Amino acid sequence: MTLRTRLTLGLIVLAAAGLVATDVASYMSLRGFLVGRIDDSLDGAFHSLTTELPVGKTEGVNPATITTYEGGVIPGDCVQVRQLGGQVISSRCLKQYGQSSLPPGPSYPRRLGLPAAPSPLPGSRVRYDTVTAVRGGDHWRVRSSIEKGQPNYALLIATPLTGVDGTLHRLFVIEVVVTTIVLLALGALGLWLVGVGLRPLVAIGDTARAIARGDFSRRIEHTDERTEIGRLGQLLNTMLGQIERAFQAQEESELKLRRFVADASHELRTPVQAIRAYADLLARAAAAGPDDLERSIDGVRQASERMSTLVDDLFLLAHLDEGRPLAREAVDFEEVVAEAVQVARTLEPERRITVESVPAWVVGDRSRLRQLVDNLLANARAHTPPSAHVDVTLTHRGPSAVLRVADDGPGIGRNSLPHVFERFYRADGAHARAVGSGLGLAIVLALAEAHGGTATLSSQEGSGAAFTITLPLAPAPAAAATAEPSAPAATQPEPVGRKP
Repeated sequence: MTLRTRLTLGLIVLAAAGLVATDVASYMSLRGFLVGRIDDSLDGAFHSLTTELPVGKTEGVNPATITTYEGGVIPGDCVQVRQLGGQVISSRCLKQYGQSSLPPGPSYPRRLGLPAAPSPLPGSRVRYDTVTAVRGGDHWRVRSSIEKGQPNYALLIATPLTGVDGTLHRLFVIEVVVTTIVLLALGALGLWLVGVGLRPLVAIGDTARAIARGDFSRRIEHTDERTEIGRLGQLLNTMLGQIERAFQAQEESELKLRRFVADASHELRTPVQAIRAYADLLARAAAAGPDDLERSIDGVRQASERMSTLVDDLFLLAHLDEGRPLAREAVDFEEVVAEAVQVARTLEPERRITVESVPAWVVGDRSRLRQLVDNLLANARAHTPPSAHVDVTLTHRGPSAVLRVADDGPGIGRNSLPHVFERFYRADGAHARAVGSGLGLAIVLALAEAHGGTATLSSQEGSGAAFTITLPLAPAPAAAATAEPSAPAATQPEPVGRKP
């Protein structure tokens, strides 16, 4: 059964149980009240009835006479006198106001169950019973008692319950009709109320079907946090938002993966083709002369080194993507930056590189931090002309060490800014010398995040670019803290056109 059907049936069953209990209680209460009034009338009839009983006589003697006074008993009453053993002494139905016929008399109880000896409590030797008529289906109410001073005889007074039965029958019919109408009305009202209450669930089902068809933007509307279903709808909306973002992230990841595989294949194809070409040239150069042979060997060596560098970069990125831990040790980041700048000046002595730094210690892998700085300086060499100035600064910003590598080169276009840290991405431009693999900045970002930091870029086309790396500061080792302070490295020689 559906939830609506179960809820409606539950409501009807509960209401039916309550109504039946109420009907039974009302029926029994009215029956007790009416029968109580009959019992009172029988008590009144007893007090108006005079009996002359054969005191001290044996069985078989003329029965006692029963005398009634005018207006004494209720019309239709029947009176019987019997011995306690069960022998009937006298029995007759009384007539009043010219009544010529009465309904069949009662089928008196055979055994009265009255105590043989009187009790000090008043009324302890009086009993009331409901019996059927001698013929027909009518009921009679019988009062049985033992007279004071006559312990061997019982007096029974009976009156028909025709009026009581009729009243109770009408009440029963009314209760059945009213209960049926109320249950039908409750069923209809319950169906409507349950339908209104389940509308949000129907909306949730419609939303689920739409999402199953691929519409991940659908959400559950009209969610009221005051209701259980409304709170469920809000939770489902939150979950659907997370699922939608997860699907989008998955699609973006798959797109990046396809692009990464295509770019990696392209990058690897170039050195492989060069090695193949140089191998063919070696075969011919072996007979041509030693100069051609040496040139071919140098070409094979360069292509192999380029492939090895590309494979190493891919291997490093794969390890960082897997979240493999790096070395964790205290590193003098100021020293790492100074070493990287010194190498950059050696590789390109004509470029003006200035350095301004403060002592900064971080926790991480020294070789990978050195690779991070080297990649930033290599990026400046690759994408700016030799006349462009590079400014390297290392400062503190709260609990972080901030490394900034800025140049006054041609800058990066607005369309390229969001993709600078993507793998194998190269910005288009006249000054872009795409001699690398396109993985340098991707490695910078991955290494910064692996050390708990960030990497950002700010640039305007024609105004240079500035890369900012933030890393958490660490306390300086005890040996470094107690050592003599070195001269500040705020200004270093600026080799413009000369060796440092």
